[in-house]
Parts: sequence; C-alpha cells; structure tokens
Amino acid sequence: MYFILIGLIALVSWLVSNKLKQKFAKYSKQQLRNGLSGKEIAEKMLADNGIYDVEVISTPGQLTDHYNPKNKTVNLSESVYQQRNAAAAAVAAHECGHAVQHAQAYSALKMRSALVPVVSVTSGMSQWLVIGGIVLMAATGATTGTGLGFYVAVAGLAFMGFATLFSFITLPVEYDASNRALAWLKNKNMVSQQEYDGAEDALKWAARTYLVAAIGALASLLYWALQIFGRD
Repeated sequence: MYFILIGLIALVSWLVSNKLKQKFAKYSKQQLRNGLSGKEIAEKMLADNGIYDVEVISTPGQLTDHYNPKNKTVNLSESVYQQRNAAAAAVAAHECGHAVQHAQAYSALKMRSALVPVVSVTSGMSQWLVIGGIVLMAATGATTGTGLGFYVAVAGLAFMGFATLFSFITLPVEYDASNRALAWLKNKNMVSQQEYDGAEDALKWAARTYLVAAIGALASLLYWALQIFGRD
C-alpha cells in the first residue's frame, strides 16, 4: 500500500513537473515588448520596492532560481538571467517577491526560515526511525504506547511532521511571492496583457509543484501514523 501511495504521488509530481517545463518552454518564446532581460526585470522590481541591498546574480542550471535571505541575493538561472521573454519576467519577478517578503518581514517566510535548520537535520533520519521503530515493535511484540520501538517510531514521526509542516508553510510563501510579482508586472505596465497571461500561467504551474509536494508529505505522514498507532 505504501509503494502504491508513493507511486501515485510520484506520478502526479512528474506530470505537474513535466507540464511546468512545457509551459516555460512555451512562454520562453514569447518575447517581451519592453526588451528587458530577467536581470533587468529583477533589478527594477527591487528598486521599485525600495530594496537596494539585494544583488541579482546568475546561477547554473535550469529552474534553479531562488532567493537567498542569508546573503540577500536573487539567484536567477542562466536562461532567466539573460532572456527577454514572459517566462523570464515571471520567474525574475517571483524571486524578487521573496526579497520583498524578506524586507517586509513576512510572517510565513520567517516561519519557514526558522524551520530550515530543523528540517535539514531531521528529514534525513525521520523515515529510518519510523521503520526501525515499527520493526522493533514487531520483533518484541510491543503494542501501541509501549516499548522502546514505539517511542523510536513516534520520534521519527515527529521528525517527519517537521518536514510536512515546512511543506505547508512553503505554500503561502510561494503563492504570495507570485501574487506580488504579478501585481507589480501589471501595475507598472511591465508586460502586455498577453505577456501577463503567460507569466500568470507559468507561475500557476510552478505553484502546483509545491502543492503536490505538500500533499505527498501529508499523505506519507498519515500513512506512517496509521502504521504506528493502528497496529492493535
């Protein structure tokens, strides 16, 4: 049952990811009428929001764009950094949306940032603790609420819960960044209506990858919770 669950989640994740790539490929062919590159779009959005201490830099890879709050950099993949199309404008503005969140102390971003060090430590060992605890429970004949195996499994489940919480806190952070990006693109007349529609569609599919990840994390958490607490 677990492998069926994971398989279904992986399939949906692949479908959404594949659709996202198709959308970005489509809107990468839609050249901006203003002729600005992703780098120039990002720098203008930062300046319009009164942010002058964030640097826009290029990072290797595809769809590797991100905002780093530690060193205050908007990292744009090479294609986004250089290109002058609707997809590049959408991504550049979205990542600057995170910089604006940071500058304005957006609560969800602060919560996610606080969870990063916790999740980086607990996520790698959570599933091993859960499985190890369940195996130990089975080997010792322990019931729910008793024995070392149960407490080991619950500890792993708690660690898994941090990762699930992180996935769900990420949702408002990502959706809000997209909303800020689209509002700026529209209010500042940075794009035509057709270009705006393309940027909105691209960001919509990008957000869905985070939604699928959150649902997958919750489904996995609930499955293992049932294995631990439903053994009797």
